[in-house]
Amino acid sequence: MSATDRTTADFEVGAVAHVNFRVRCESLGYGEEVFLVAEDEGTGHEKRIPLFTTAAQFPWYHSTTPVTLTLPPRAMQGQQRQRSSFTYRYAIHRAGLFYRWEGTSDGPQELAQQSKLEAVGTSPISKHELPLHLLSNRESYVVNDVLGVMGGHPDIDHVRVPTRPAPLRAASLHATSTGSVSNKSGGNQSPKQPQGTPATRKKHVGFAPPPAAYRKAQSPSPSHSKQAVHLNSTDGLVVVSAFLPIILHRAENGVWFADWDYEMLLSMQTHLRVTRIGVVKWRGWHGNTGGEGSPEAGVPVNERHLVEECLRHFNCVPVWIDPALFGEMYNGFCKGVLWPVLHNVTSVYSSRPDDYQVPNNSAMTSDEALQFTEYSMDDVEQGPIHGGRGREAELWSAYNSVNRQFADVVVQCFNEGDLVWIHGFHLLILPSYLTRRIPMAKTGIFLHTPFPSSEIFRTLWCREDLLRGMLNADQVGFHLFEYARHFLTCCRRLLGLTYGMIPDSSGGHTLAIDTNGRNVVVTSIHAGVEPPVLNQILTHSGTVERASIIRQEHAGKHIWCAIDRLESLKGVPLKLLALDRFLTRCPEWIGKIVLIQVGIFAFERGDDYRRTYHEVTQLVDTINKKWPGTVQFRACPESEMRLQQRMSILRAADLVVVTSIRDGLNLLPLEYTIAHQDALTEMGRKDGRKRGLCILSEFASCTRVMRGALHVNPWKISEIANAFHQALNMSEDERLRRIGIASEFVTRVTTQRWALAVMLDLKGVHKNMNPVQMSGAGLGLNFRMLGMDTGFNSLSVNVVAKAYRTAKNRLILLDYGGTIVSNDSLDSLVRFKMVKERSAPSVPTQNMINAIKGLCQDKRNTVFVVSGKERHAVTHTLGDIPNLGLSAEHGMFISWPAPRVTGKRRWETLVAETDRTWRSLTITIMEVYTSRTHGSYIEETEMKVLWQYRDADTEFGSLQAKELEDHLAKYLRSFPVDILHGGMKEGGYVEVRPKGVNKGVLAMKVLKRMPERAGFCLVLGDDHCDEPMLSVMRQIGRRVLDNTRAQNGQDPLPDMPATIQPVDVSSCDTSVAPDMETFTVTVGKKPSAAANYLHDVDEVQELLESLSKISARGQASYSTNDLRNIAAPPPPGSQSWQIKSFPSHNADDSSAITKSMSLSQLPANTSNIRPWKEGLLTIEDDINEEDEDDEGGMFF
Repeated sequence: MSATDRTTADFEVGAVAHVNFRVRCESLGYGEEVFLVAEDEGTGHEKRIPLFTTAAQFPWYHSTTPVTLTLPPRAMQGQQRQRSSFTYRYAIHRAGLFYRWEGTSDGPQELAQQSKLEAVGTSPISKHELPLHLLSNRESYVVNDVLGVMGGHPDIDHVRVPTRPAPLRAASLHATSTGSVSNKSGGNQSPKQPQGTPATRKKHVGFAPPPAAYRKAQSPSPSHSKQAVHLNSTDGLVVVSAFLPIILHRAENGVWFADWDYEMLLSMQTHLRVTRIGVVKWRGWHGNTGGEGSPEAGVPVNERHLVEECLRHFNCVPVWIDPALFGEMYNGFCKGVLWPVLHNVTSVYSSRPDDYQVPNNSAMTSDEALQFTEYSMDDVEQGPIHGGRGREAELWSAYNSVNRQFADVVVQCFNEGDLVWIHGFHLLILPSYLTRRIPMAKTGIFLHTPFPSSEIFRTLWCREDLLRGMLNADQVGFHLFEYARHFLTCCRRLLGLTYGMIPDSSGGHTLAIDTNGRNVVVTSIHAGVEPPVLNQILTHSGTVERASIIRQEHAGKHIWCAIDRLESLKGVPLKLLALDRFLTRCPEWIGKIVLIQVGIFAFERGDDYRRTYHEVTQLVDTINKKWPGTVQFRACPESEMRLQQRMSILRAADLVVVTSIRDGLNLLPLEYTIAHQDALTEMGRKDGRKRGLCILSEFASCTRVMRGALHVNPWKISEIANAFHQALNMSEDERLRRIGIASEFVTRVTTQRWALAVMLDLKGVHKNMNPVQMSGAGLGLNFRMLGMDTGFNSLSVNVVAKAYRTAKNRLILLDYGGTIVSNDSLDSLVRFKMVKERSAPSVPTQNMINAIKGLCQDKRNTVFVVSGKERHAVTHTLGDIPNLGLSAEHGMFISWPAPRVTGKRRWETLVAETDRTWRSLTITIMEVYTSRTHGSYIEETEMKVLWQYRDADTEFGSLQAKELEDHLAKYLRSFPVDILHGGMKEGGYVEVRPKGVNKGVLAMKVLKRMPERAGFCLVLGDDHCDEPMLSVMRQIGRRVLDNTRAQNGQDPLPDMPATIQPVDVSSCDTSVAPDMETFTVTVGKKPSAAANYLHDVDEVQELLESLSKISARGQASYSTNDLRNIAAPPPPGSQSWQIKSFPSHNADDSSAITKSMSLSQLPANTSNIRPWKEGLLTIEDDINEEDEDDEGGMFF
């Protein structure tokens, strides 16, 4: 509309403006909400409009829909408007109820004082005022307020609708995630904005903005602004771990009391509102009671309420689980199954030869048995990783049961807006249970163990369930990117998912996995220690005294220390072997060094613990026999080596040695570095000790952050021995430099800083925000959240039937595979056989064919089946149906509907194909890649050539496909072809086809060829190849709605989802009716350009059968809309009814009701219609049960 037209309309009709309100609220407490309160112009009552915010937009609250304000009239055309204001104020609600009005205390202190100074001598202003005379008709504005600052005028942003980039031509719209490759340029080209196209503009109207120090510059679109994410005291956090970070005590009089367990990473204190959930460690928590086990079975049931009351002061909530069940889960599944696999170790053979029955006549000799035992000793497996002993079902059931009980407690403690942070491999499937019950929660899971390579992880029988459980969280965290990389690879190889960098809420990018239309953020941040806590323990008199005693016991010697759990993964025997070799080759150090080796009992490791303990004691005895007093070995339970005892040993030692062969989070080197930070000071160097160095295995996670340590390969004994020699002979400058480098990390990255970084990533996750909404799908552990466009709902058959019944000209476009017939591409072997013509493809059922025939018999219908198959396959199945249009190979070949099908169908091409020499060149290039990519093959059709790599190795196939795509783009740049690359999600292929061929172009061509304007469009598809058709038809339908609303003066609809690629569909305006209704449907609940979905092919058949019956009945019966056209009854005494002309559903329908007939003739022609009072008719026609089911009683 031009400026002149807008002014004229403004003067003649009246004017309105669309205003969004934004207010900055920094003083709101937890659970408080903001409402805009204004007086309704029509009723005079107060109208309350809720304002909302997000993690990225806080503290700005905004209205979700614009408020339409009536502008004051002009006195004369062309003059300014009369002065008028819109007054409003903000109300604060708590728990959904009114709490108070805004006040000056809600605003910034400097602005509140300024407001008080300006208000001196004037009446206080209690409301905000928006001058309406400055607004223009049908324009959009954003009003920016500050809560509590009501003096002066608000800041108004005039938002001009940006001119969108020129939409793509439908010919360039392809059904791949990467788009097509332009052949003439040989590379990817993004559409450029035409010259002269104005960018997004926004200007201020009449007022200056608030002080720059308080209000930051805003972007034109508040919902897409990039703002830093912060954690404040109003944020809630639910921390879930297998064990609560507390130490429980029980006095003799039965009183329970608790202390924080500073050993645990999650015992840190924070300003957030934290609720901790986990199991209480008390005697017998592991279920091992009686005999050699614990005399108790956990906290007595009758005293649990006392423990809960005791823990309430710590904001800890215990999860009460039967000790036997928890022990089965913890010792059986977690430690016996998951623990070795997560540490990259799996067993091929059992650890005990007697597990396998050997016939008596073939008993093994002693040498063979010894050899078998040696092979078995390389394994760490203690549980049925491969399901070989029949207990996997019991262990898996226990794991599920414990996770389910944890979910129950989390749901009870969760408040809307809380962050849920899960820790440990004990609760990997907990997100699957939580996302079903609290889908709005932002959930993160952090693993403190390594994550194995895909070749190891795939040996688990429950691998998919574990991965899906982790992916049901919104964030997955690891200490190292190495572990995150293995997790990404497992998701790609086992689940076929893709990953990459996506924009985050602060304007940067973050690593995420794309799963079912939603992104799962992957974080890799290494944890640290709390120096204040450790320094407090170091200065304690008990710690100083114990460290002094250790130094006195080994006076004059260089003290080495090591504290490890007694299991194979810790590599204790490798350390002792290296010490033996070092002393053998460097005898000058005999008697000058001592190794204090502390072994922590690991009873949960079963045979592995006993074997390791036996091996360590033998090596210690061997070394001490050679060089007495060299190794001081002590085995003790974990309760006797707490942080206080550990810090005294670390303080007394000059060197710490960690030789684990695979280790997750190990904070011992970090604690040791804190214990010797004073070595960098003059006072600390007065003792003359060469202390503060660490020898670290390169397989420990802290090796990546402890750059000042000596890194060794524990499998290479000589390398460890050389590290011993290097540490003893290191120069003072190098030693201090290494200590300084190590100290830099432990002081900079603390536990609180680590947790803050992870929580900021979790809070910044985009969830439940437009244009994506979450929808659940699947049963059991297969339940998952799907990311859907807003408005993506199940198709309502009644709505479709109503629109279908009233439309005069209809267009129905149906995909073939996956829509009217079960998909052939679901099984790779079936597809390969079909491509190589070794098996026949699936065909539609007879009921489906009958439904399509019924639709084609209605002369108001134009029905097309648009398939990706070749012409002969489509013709063989559907070629004999009259009035049915067919399209093969994604729209390249078209056979228009014909009333009679005799002989062969006539086909035409969508685009002219004059040069086919590109096919031989393409096949030659593809054959090269097929020969070097196992599992790939070439598929040829009349139109296109595909290189399929769906059965090849995922990583290698993707690399080869990218190289092939570049290769083809280089040599086919002079040919009129498109090169498409579909990733593994789309089936894994590289395709070359004639340029400008896709189902979207075909849909537009069919629409333009219709004899009359279409008033009804139904489009059904199921996969990525149908997305162009669904996208184009949805945009055509949306264009009709926009034009209708604009003509009626209604507010514009929200923007189309960002997932839909804009296409220029203006050429179809003359082919559609002004009231056309469009239904785009995808088969299967999944992200799509369609607006609706049906679950499967059976539902498609039911829909088509219902529409077919409506068409069949329409040729002989009439609806209530037709009956309303009947005139009033005749005067008394008249024997004739005057009936208005009925719209004939069929031009040659001989049974149409005549315009005038006698009363005796009427029932015979209108199914027992009889006269009734006040000019109405009653219908006595019986409707059978089948008709009621099909049409919901809508039609007669």
